[in-house]
Amino acid sequence: MSLEKFYYDNRTVKWFAYACVFWGLIGMLAGLWAALELVIPGLNAGFAPITFGRLRPVHTNAVIFAFVGNGIFMGVYYSLQRLCKARMFSDLLSKIHFWGWQAIIAGGALTLFLGYSTGKEYAELEWPFDIAITLIWVVFGANMLGTILRRRESHLYVAIWFYIGTWVAIAMLHIINSFEFPLSLFKSYSWYAGVQDALVQWWYGHNAVAFFLTTPYLGLMYYFVPKAANRPVYSYRWSIIHFWSLIFIYIWAGPHHLLYTALPEWAQSLGTAFSIMLIAPSWGGMLNGLLTLRGAWDRVREDAILKFFVVALTCYGMATFEGPMLSLKNVNAISHYTDWTIAHVHVGALGWNGFLTFGILYWMIPRIFGTQLFSRKWANTHFWIGTLGIIFYVIPLYWAAFTQSMMWKQFTEEGQLKYQFMETVTTIVPMYALRAVGGMLYISGLVLMIVNLTKTIRKGVFIPNEAAEAPALPKEIVTHGKAHWHNWIERRPIQLVVFSLVVVAIGGLLEMMPTFLIRSNIPTISSVKPYTPLELHGRDIYLREGCYNCHSQMIRPFRDEVARYGEYSKAGEFVYDHPFQWGSKRTGPDLARIGGKYPDSWHFNHMLDPTSMTPGSIMPAYPWLFEERVDKGKTPAMINVMRKLGVPYAAGYEQQAIADMEKQAQGIAASLQKDKLPIKADREIIALIAYLQRMGKDIKSAPKSAPVADNAEF
Repeated sequence: MSLEKFYYDNRTVKWFAYACVFWGLIGMLAGLWAALELVIPGLNAGFAPITFGRLRPVHTNAVIFAFVGNGIFMGVYYSLQRLCKARMFSDLLSKIHFWGWQAIIAGGALTLFLGYSTGKEYAELEWPFDIAITLIWVVFGANMLGTILRRRESHLYVAIWFYIGTWVAIAMLHIINSFEFPLSLFKSYSWYAGVQDALVQWWYGHNAVAFFLTTPYLGLMYYFVPKAANRPVYSYRWSIIHFWSLIFIYIWAGPHHLLYTALPEWAQSLGTAFSIMLIAPSWGGMLNGLLTLRGAWDRVREDAILKFFVVALTCYGMATFEGPMLSLKNVNAISHYTDWTIAHVHVGALGWNGFLTFGILYWMIPRIFGTQLFSRKWANTHFWIGTLGIIFYVIPLYWAAFTQSMMWKQFTEEGQLKYQFMETVTTIVPMYALRAVGGMLYISGLVLMIVNLTKTIRKGVFIPNEAAEAPALPKEIVTHGKAHWHNWIERRPIQLVVFSLVVVAIGGLLEMMPTFLIRSNIPTISSVKPYTPLELHGRDIYLREGCYNCHSQMIRPFRDEVARYGEYSKAGEFVYDHPFQWGSKRTGPDLARIGGKYPDSWHFNHMLDPTSMTPGSIMPAYPWLFEERVDKGKTPAMINVMRKLGVPYAAGYEQQAIADMEKQAQGIAASLQKDKLPIKADREIIALIAYLQRMGKDIKSAPKSAPVADNAEF
């Protein structure tokens, strides 16, 4: 049999590796700065772009899409060529993919710093970037599938299934969650509203974790762990079950982020049921990875790469056990809106994604530079520093979560809340400081790795085109022995793409369709009215400053929450919210019923100097809101877009909107003047006060339709 000679493209792999390390450092430094701002609020120095509300989405997007994203592409471009015994389909597509992705990351970070945000977690980038992401994702898919179609290896190895499943699912998730109506170049409103937006967002948000932070890394695990251990995958049968069950079950689990909210009960229960089922395929994959090391455990003591892989798989197992546990209602009642969720996410991000990426870099970089790792000792030191960093990061957050949740729920013997919300915050600030120490340790390990890899690169010689040879793919694919359905599909990439799409689409369709088609899922409330033009502007400012990162707008039917915040939230309250703003973390109190609770002057002073109204507050000041003017010229377009989204503004209201807006603003300015707080009526603080004073007012007089759950036992 004649062999065909060809060359692997290592240049694109190198580019993605460098980008992964660069953006990883940038993203983690942004996260460290955000963590420190929770301990020292003045670190933002009154500079709007680096306040916590803007910095946090920069951090999450940089780590997820820049660090992990480039890590995925680095690993896929390296492994796919060798699994297919073929060079990547197109060098041009590889270049477009690389530079297009970096441009999206850089442009997205800049716009987030400037406050251009959709207000939807992990999907904050505005509509031009959504379009660009879609186009670059198509380029990546075309390059990947083209490579697979011209492969010289008949069988599609399990890693390739995960790459294909990732590409299909992310395309579906991104497109559906990104339906939005543009208002301007960098401003849009979600096509969905309220409960429906919440369901779509967390269907996307949870499955972004599933299909961006998990399935591609499982594919990388199935390639790099056997390579580093020099052992075959423990069980091929497990890998088949692992892949198909994981991509089918994962897509259903999103609603467990919305337990006890205004989401219909059936959707919450469905999310919980499928979340519990996720333990089986997740642990099957973890065990398949760990058992691949059978016979190689003696090397783990000395080999830093295997150490990184073992801890990565262990963290994957911990996170995928903890996730289903957090979807149980009695556990979720404690964990949700606390730092438990943050700790849980970072076990996966720092341990699973971070350590697997570090192990791959240590294994791969010496090979594409034709040399040995500069210092194995430094790599082992990095491992231990990174491990300590994870421990110092997550344990204080678990402690903070339990402390705060228990304090929230405490009542005195007289039946009054025992602690004010601010007391629960100041108590856990030392734990935030320890979390920051953990972050510093983890970043120190990353810096040590950068130095180690830099020295490795300098002593080697880069191999841009790595020579290889293999026989051509036979025209007829023959299956030896007894054939199974998976043997058929694993040799046919197009059918695998179609089957994967069907499997991941089933859960999404069956989960979301009832909330859009059956009106009883979203009962309306007649007293809930559209926002006034000034309130719309105030809401946009709220989104711009990232207030949803610290405040929720969802009161759950618990005794302590109703006592602290007021009437629990109903589905019909949010029908005009594009996007929804239920939040996922309470660093500050819930704001669902803040309207009318305090005078305008309180909000004015609170935004100017939070500690003047709330001693000990870790919220930053917002002095620019008192200087910047509201852009009244956008008002007619805002009304027009909202009407297209189904908000019932009267025909032709655009002509009246600015006058109504000015009248309401003059009223708030006059109220502030009475309290010796002169301010011009066209300032942004006036619009924000209008929005804050509106929250929850529409249903305050509405009768309770269901009893409040007493959760004193939690």
